[in-house]
Amino acid sequence: MTKRKLFAAVCTLMLLAGAELHAQGPSLPASFQAPLTMTAASQTRLHADVKFLTSLQPARNYQNLASLNKAADYIHAELEKLGCPVQEQKFKVRGHEYRNIIASFGPPAAERLIVGAHYDVCGDQPGADDNASAVAGLLETARLLQAQAPALKHRIDFVAYSLEEPPFFATDDMGSAVHAKSLHAEKVPVRAMICYEMIGYFRDEPGSQNFPDPRLAALYPNTGNFITVVGKQGQEAFTQQVKTLMKAHGKIDVQSINLPASQGLAGLSDHRNYWHYGYEAVMISDTSFLRNPHYHERTDTIETLDFKRMAEVVNGVYGAIVGL
Repeated sequence: MTKRKLFAAVCTLMLLAGAELHAQGPSLPASFQAPLTMTAASQTRLHADVKFLTSLQPARNYQNLASLNKAADYIHAELEKLGCPVQEQKFKVRGHEYRNIIASFGPPAAERLIVGAHYDVCGDQPGADDNASAVAGLLETARLLQAQAPALKHRIDFVAYSLEEPPFFATDDMGSAVHAKSLHAEKVPVRAMICYEMIGYFRDEPGSQNFPDPRLAALYPNTGNFITVVGKQGQEAFTQQVKTLMKAHGKIDVQSINLPASQGLAGLSDHRNYWHYGYEAVMISDTSFLRNPHYHERTDTIETLDFKRMAEVVNGVYGAIVGL
């Protein structure tokens, strides 16, 4: 089942099950920090990252290993420029080798905060929003961390994954599943995981934000110019904490939603694999196909993205990971 079909199939069920649509955690978390004096995310660098990834031919899907490896090499090189430790987690699927790229900041033995994004695409398409926008966001967040050099209480691992897309989605062959399993096997203490998943498509026209159910439409803006923190039921306080910190540090509307993990709707990206081991995890998303008509199409090109708002999403996420 595709992610789009899964979403449509469970929306009515999740509403009947009583999803906590707006987390009601503390208005300001205990670890809240005032807005950071920071170097803002660069639209120019974000654009350059997306341009490189979308220019790769053939498309960087699981069948085109040369393109996937060029993407991985680029990510590795960009992270290595920051002077932080960078390693690769290699794994085999169907006789082929794939790579997760991992860069680390902060105290090596401290509790970890994972920031992740997948770099593969679905089929033969450039994947500007899905998911070059997210990889660019991950890289730019790491650059801000290096430039600002804040005191960190957590070890922050930036992880770029392969094999998020079909036919591997929701299987143990996802790169994020391999990574999450390794953390658990090594008994690594994990504070949480934040997943970048499609952060570049925004619209200002009323009615540009779609919903699969009118009850959801009654709770959220109908203009597609916001970013969403998506979590599962039972982690409302954490979802609210991320939302509050993002709102304090990024000039963009931030919404949140908590959904039943058992029905699958909340876990439409790599964060799902961290829940399996009891780690808190959320997805940062522009709502994917509910807003972006280019989802999994050849029209998912760089020209459709809003880099000004992407930069504000990154500013928000940067504030969240430093403030957690």
